[in-house]
Amino acid sequence: MEKFRKLKISGKILKAIESSGYKEPTEIQEKTIPSIIEGKDVIGSSATGSGKTFAFGSGIIDKIIVGMGVQALILTPTRELANQISKHLKIFAQHYDINITEVYGGVGMEPQVRAISHSEIVVGTPGRILDHIGRRSLNLGKVRFLILDEADRMLEMGFIEDVEKIINECPKERQTLLFSATIPLDVQKIARKYMKNPINIEVDAYVDPSKLYQIYYDLGSSSKFSLLVHLLKKEKSGLVMVFCNTRRNTDVVAKNLIRYGINALAIHGGLSQNQRDNVMKAFHSQRALILVCTDVAARGLDIKGVSHIYNYDTPKNSTDYIHRIGRTARAGKKGIAVSLVAQRDYDNFREVCKNPDLNIEKVEVPKDVEILEVSFVGRSSFRGGGFRDGGMRRGGFRGRQGGQGGGFGGRRDDRRSFRGGDREGQRSGRSYGQSSRGSFGRR
Repeated sequence: MEKFRKLKISGKILKAIESSGYKEPTEIQEKTIPSIIEGKDVIGSSATGSGKTFAFGSGIIDKIIVGMGVQALILTPTRELANQISKHLKIFAQHYDINITEVYGGVGMEPQVRAISHSEIVVGTPGRILDHIGRRSLNLGKVRFLILDEADRMLEMGFIEDVEKIINECPKERQTLLFSATIPLDVQKIARKYMKNPINIEVDAYVDPSKLYQIYYDLGSSSKFSLLVHLLKKEKSGLVMVFCNTRRNTDVVAKNLIRYGINALAIHGGLSQNQRDNVMKAFHSQRALILVCTDVAARGLDIKGVSHIYNYDTPKNSTDYIHRIGRTARAGKKGIAVSLVAQRDYDNFREVCKNPDLNIEKVEVPKDVEILEVSFVGRSSFRGGGFRDGGMRRGGFRGRQGGQGGGFGGRRDDRRSFRGGDREGQRSGRSYGQSSRGSFGRR
């Protein structure tokens, strides 16, 4: 606790974190909290799970005046993250009389209206915040603290106009805190336009690379689901997250895992709030050990004890890949990240491998994998696992083992682009069977 005390955090908050079992601050907390307490605008860049909520919470909670209306607004991209932030803030504020309310779509407006009327801190998604502003059930005229959390994801999801409208509803005299896993151009523009001489703080991803084993399998599309089942049945310890690029693939993978006796749950933006809440309760209680998810649904979720990450679909770049694998190998524990790379994944995998800090080893596909049938809702079953969203592509890919990049095999005019599922729910997919295989190998 001595390191927390050195950050000049208030006694009430120190008492709360001590009773909650926190031992020492994370790097992002240690570097941002002093500036936040001093009232400076801060841009904090660190990965999901690095403790950003406590970083900004410890700096604003002690300055809130009870009964003076909404004084702090926290914008976040997803409902799950709004719930999570609210839950954590309530822990840190347990010795204060502050009211904290989360607002998001998918649930009724009236309970939120009543809660906002006697709240000092509001955590919400941009769309629903704008709904309340339009109904005049949320007045931002007294906001002294504006926090943009997971800013890069909010802008990726198309919330930039909504975010700017909300910022313009807040008083110009305020403290603005921006937290983001990455700082792309759109985030930089927001910072330049709406922040005052911000302190920039960047920390490394909250993952211990020495404890994270990264591997990939190069396989035919018809073998993809079958290999996933094989690996999941072989490895029975710990919590597992399986990432897909689209809602459709998420549903198909989860339903077929259940069909083959594997207790899996799916979560994505197409589910109702009650469905999403029930999925997370089941996963946290470990009634289901395998969560099949999209990046959008999983971003910011507080999930501890994940032992394995499976990339059923390859993310479009190394940044998204690092976000995914950063959910394991935390707090000194070991973790494994497994990528199932078929022909349609080659473009994305090449982008991932451009990051020289990644060491992804090639592993041969086990010879005893049983090829299974995959069932689609409203469609006949077929043998294999190669469902996707988008077009086919010919030609191979040659990359260095260890993920140091590579080039394509085949003629340039054979390499048609594949753009399936980069954004959640972008396009619905079609099933296909056996496709030609490209190759990953040493050059």
